[in-house]
Amino acid sequence: MLDDDRKSRPEPITTMLPKLRQGRGLTQYDLATRLHAASGNGSVTREEVSRWERGKRIPGPYWRTWLSRVLEVPTQELERAAASARRLRQERTRAVGGNPLNRFGPFSGGGCRGQD
Repeated sequence: MLDDDRKSRPEPITTMLPKLRQGRGLTQYDLATRLHAASGNGSVTREEVSRWERGKRIPGPYWRTWLSRVLEVPTQELERAAASARRLRQERTRAVGGNPLNRFGPFSGGGCRGQD
C-alpha cells in the first residue's frame, strides 16, 4: 500500500525544479539571475537554487510565487510539489531516527569506519 501512495504522490519540488530549469535551457545561475530580476530580491543565489534541487531546503511561498512566474508553471503545481517534498522529508526523518541529514541510520558512526 505504501508503494501505491508513492506512485500517486505529486512529484516533489526537488525533482521538479531541475527538470523545469533544464527543460528551459537554464543553469542554476541563470535561474537565480532571473529570479533576482523578476523579484527585485537579490538574496537568491545559484547556491540556494542548488539547495532547493538537492532537497536541503524547500523554497517558501515567496520564492514559489516567483519560480512560478519565471518558469511559467502554475503556482498550485509548485505548492503540491513542495508539500510532496515536505512529506518525503518527514518520512525520511522518521526512518533514520529523527535526523533528516543522517541517511545511514541512528547509529552510523558518522563515516569514520576503518579507523582504529
